[in-house]
Amino acid sequence: MSIKQNLEKILLTIPQNVSLIAVSKTKPVSSILEAYHAGHRIFGENKAQELADKYELLPKDINWHFIGHLQTNKVKYIIPFVHLIHSVDSTKLLVFINKEAVKQNRCIDCLLQFYIATEESKFGFDYKEATDLLVSAEYKAMKNIRIVGVMGMATYTENEKLIEKEFSQLITYFNQLKQSFFADKPYFKEISMGMSGDYKIAIEKGSTMVRIGSSIFGERSSVYKADI
Repeated sequence: MSIKQNLEKILLTIPQNVSLIAVSKTKPVSSILEAYHAGHRIFGENKAQELADKYELLPKDINWHFIGHLQTNKVKYIIPFVHLIHSVDSTKLLVFINKEAVKQNRCIDCLLQFYIATEESKFGFDYKEATDLLVSAEYKAMKNIRIVGVMGMATYTENEKLIEKEFSQLITYFNQLKQSFFADKPYFKEISMGMSGDYKIAIEKGSTMVRIGSSIFGERSSVYKADI
């Protein structure tokens, strides 16, 4: 099926209150344009330089989401235009995001990424680290970032019970943070969890954003090759 047909098929399975992030990492501009011309406007990338390159080449009404591990020295490339950073996994990174946002006179929406999987290769806060951040003077001094929710990645496995458990853990973290720190902040409402293989489970558990790439664009390449 075409990218347009894949998009239409997936959208039929996603409630209207859940956002679909079309993960376009390593995909050429032509593929993104095919999804764009099918009406989609929300795309996700995991490498800062690749995202910056694509931003220059593509329509400016796209909402770009950064979903990968973000190195502090690459923050500056995406701050001028990024819509949401899903993957804030350390206090140090948040400091750099705020610093670059000040330079651009922007307030950047961010999600706190939690470590919920069994795989050591994944990144994220544990709950204590997140609460330590949110009570710190350093965080309270940051005026150019806004925490709008949480993000997590489940273990890559066919064990649906484990995936359900991990997503439930993220929901618990979200609810605890909402009650303790964001009860009067209506913008704290996003739960980014679920990818091509497990997004239906994520939606059942309460996800508000799913990140789907291969089911839309096909299996990803190992590297990005520009076609324009």
